[in-house]
Amino acid sequence: MKVLIEIPDSEATFGMKVLHSLSFIKKVKPMSNATIALWEDLKEAAEQVHCTSKARYH
Repeated sequence: MKVLIEIPDSEATFGMKVLHSLSFIKKVKPMSNATIALWEDLKEAAEQVHCTSKARYH
């Protein structure tokens, strides 16, 4: 399972240390600003597609 966690910049170092310290966490990777922007654009596009298809079939 993949989970996205939003941590304030001021707590990022501590948050990353905590995540790395947990044995069941396989991978911890910060996202770049470009990746964050792309992620937000993709979420918005997916919501628009969902709303459009929902309206079309109801």
